[in-house]
Amino acid sequence: MEILTGFIDIVLHLDVHLQRLVADYGTWIYLILFLIIFCETGLVVTPFLPGDSLLFVAGTVAAGGAMDVHTLFLILAAASFSGDNTNYWIGRYIGPRIFTRKGSLLFNPAHLERTSRFYEKYGGKTVLIARFVPIVRTFAPFVAGIGRMAYVRFLAYSFAGAILWIGSLTYAGYFFGNLPIIRDNLSIVIIAIVVISIMPGVIEFLRSRRRRQGLAP
Repeated sequence: MEILTGFIDIVLHLDVHLQRLVADYGTWIYLILFLIIFCETGLVVTPFLPGDSLLFVAGTVAAGGAMDVHTLFLILAAASFSGDNTNYWIGRYIGPRIFTRKGSLLFNPAHLERTSRFYEKYGGKTVLIARFVPIVRTFAPFVAGIGRMAYVRFLAYSFAGAILWIGSLTYAGYFFGNLPIIRDNLSIVIIAIVVISIMPGVIEFLRSRRRRQGLAP
């Protein structure tokens, strides 16, 4: 419970924690953020790491002069792109064998099934669209690897997704994060970002549940 409370505090007060990290580590903050985004997109065991909210808050902190927003964008776009590609090759070589244990917290088959539904609906564009959907963006490149999507095609979607996802949220934080109405209510804004980002997954879950209930005798 204490760990969960601490994690929620970090998410809701990302600005405070990020500013503290900048003060403590200086330019090393770029590496820290690189590793967070890389792990969130590149390792199927870390889909819980903050993504959307972290990008927005990083842009907000950059607007205050603590970081260069253009350098931040380039580094995080590289982290997202390289994480995606790492995940693709992990999926390609390991495959679905690690998702055989039902109820596993780290390798939950439900996450794999949810991502597979996205592929059924959107095809290869899932790699791009999933950037804006937590959890799905972590599993999308993995599933692409399992399905042996043509690597050149994957690269195109992955590159476009990295640019759009990192650019839209980082620069949104940079240009709008320090407006008084947003700065004074940043915790509410972070909650709103989290809620909006998970809504597609919630809607898809409810639809899937309704379909199963409709098929039930």
